[in-house]
Amino acid sequence: MQGSTQARTRTSDRTAPAAGVEEVRAVADRIHANVATVIEGKPEIARTALVVLLSGGHLLIEDVPGVGKTMLSKALARSIDCSVRRIQFTPDLLPSDVTGVSIFNQDSRAFEFRPGGIFANIVVGDEINRASPKTQSAMLECMEEGQVTVDGTTYELESPFMVIATQNPIEMEGTYALPEAQRDRFMVRLSMGYPVESAEIAMLSAREGISPLDDLEPVTDAAEVRKLIEVTGRVHVSHPVQQYAVALVTATRRSPDLRLGASPRSTLQLVRAARTWAAMQGRDFVLPDDVRDLAPQVLPHRLLPTMEAQMNGRRPVDVVEQVVAQVPVPAPTSGSRRA
Repeated sequence: MQGSTQARTRTSDRTAPAAGVEEVRAVADRIHANVATVIEGKPEIARTALVVLLSGGHLLIEDVPGVGKTMLSKALARSIDCSVRRIQFTPDLLPSDVTGVSIFNQDSRAFEFRPGGIFANIVVGDEINRASPKTQSAMLECMEEGQVTVDGTTYELESPFMVIATQNPIEMEGTYALPEAQRDRFMVRLSMGYPVESAEIAMLSAREGISPLDDLEPVTDAAEVRKLIEVTGRVHVSHPVQQYAVALVTATRRSPDLRLGASPRSTLQLVRAARTWAAMQGRDFVLPDDVRDLAPQVLPHRLLPTMEAQMNGRRPVDVVEQVVAQVPVPAPTSGSRRA
């Protein structure tokens, strides 16, 4: 009797994660189809944004003006029935505008906290690098710890919590470089790129006098996203795959082309993203290929090249691609799959 009970428990342990990842895949497909009605010809960009969302991470979208950075962030936010706030980052934006401020109430003779723009499930930070470094740094605590501390009092942020920030290239006029500590808190940095000709022609026809965001309806809600984030966090990662992720990150720290390699936080976020990507494929275990494919998206924005590398045109993404090509991929073992 006891043996049959243990057998049922083992069967339940195997089927529960599988059922969960099927739900992850189904919801991800719905959101992806919704976003694709707004962002034409960029399916891989939308998929990567979904990986960040279902990993509980934050997304940085960097590119020149006018290629759809804000449109992508709004489309993703509107696809979820949850609280959404937008912060327009400008040079005169204050840290208290982001986090909130305590105001003295004359009637109650006490200070009252007025929440800032960061208090929402999804926060769209438009042109984040146009604000001063002091204001940018106001987001460090909330992005890492999911909380805000104002005047000695800590306020928890509601889950799920995601920052989708857009920024223009640093060469653009009126921009400030993001601090290294803040860049490291973004799970992925995306570049939109220009649309292909056919997609741009279709965009001209579809947006005559209307915005595609007007007809966008939510296809999921905050509670379901919160549940799916928990499911992706339970996806199995074998010891060889963990070693492979650490080897990739360690190789960046030893690269002669970099004066700053990837941090331990980047290792955690790389594996977290790989878990989510595996679940979106319908698997409850991570393959080395998941880690390898995501490394060029998760690691480069955290790295600082040496002066010599910059003069030779070596970008951080080039270094990561070289590292991925050189670090041996572990052979498939029984540990790669749930027994």
